[in-house]
Amino acid sequence: MTSNFRAFPIVALLTILSLPLVVMYGFTILDSVTDTEPGSLVPTEFTVHHWRFLWDDTTGRGSVWTATLNTFIFAGSTAAIVCATSLTSAYALSRLNFPARRFFLAGVIILHAFPTITLIIAIFLILQFLGLFDTLIGVIMVKAALELPFGIWVMKGFYDTVPWEIEMAGVQDGASRFIVWHKLVLPQVQPGLSALLIFSFLSGWSEFILPLVLAPGSDAQVLSTYLAYFLLDDSLEVDFNLFKSVGLFYALPVILIYLIFQKKLMNIYGGGSKG
Repeated sequence: MTSNFRAFPIVALLTILSLPLVVMYGFTILDSVTDTEPGSLVPTEFTVHHWRFLWDDTTGRGSVWTATLNTFIFAGSTAAIVCATSLTSAYALSRLNFPARRFFLAGVIILHAFPTITLIIAIFLILQFLGLFDTLIGVIMVKAALELPFGIWVMKGFYDTVPWEIEMAGVQDGASRFIVWHKLVLPQVQPGLSALLIFSFLSGWSEFILPLVLAPGSDAQVLSTYLAYFLLDDSLEVDFNLFKSVGLFYALPVILIYLIFQKKLMNIYGGGSKG
């Protein structure tokens, strides 16, 4: 009881600070299923008209389901490439003492320091040269490359916490280096891998600048650019309730992912342990 009483001021402060966000989200949900008279906060009627984008092309830029599929492909492929490459690269950086290792590590972190927008012109020219401009695979390759430095550093930190004794015991028992890595080391860094997979997926899901600039066509559009065109396209009359509905549809998978994998996200700092 005493512990709960001591925590009450902190809970109360956080509740007060979070209240504007909660009210905003509440009105967003309410406005997506109601109509309100101008100047009033009280809804006049319930309607599903603001969700018509689910069965009707309201922007002239294709179906929302095509954009949703492209977004899942974009985010899922980015996460898979980042995780697969980071697993092996980070292990080599953590366990192998090869020439120029320190310079490579410094280069990796420097690459992550550059904002995406500062590289967009060079990336645009490269994709044009490769014939991958305005294609989903081109944006996936760019996003994965930009996320790799973060993935490598995260996984290297987890590999560094795995005791050498675990690997040495496997080698002494006659296991190959690959078997030691696959059977003994990977289970120790599973929390980091799970967190990296989720973060990479969410980063791809929320990406806006790269798809907007590098894949402007409707065939490769994702939900972020689909949502933006409700405000950016001058030929469309701005319907804020429709905009809120699309925003909720865009946010639902992220909310579900967090609810399902929140324990994995809370264990991101759990690495290997001695024993």
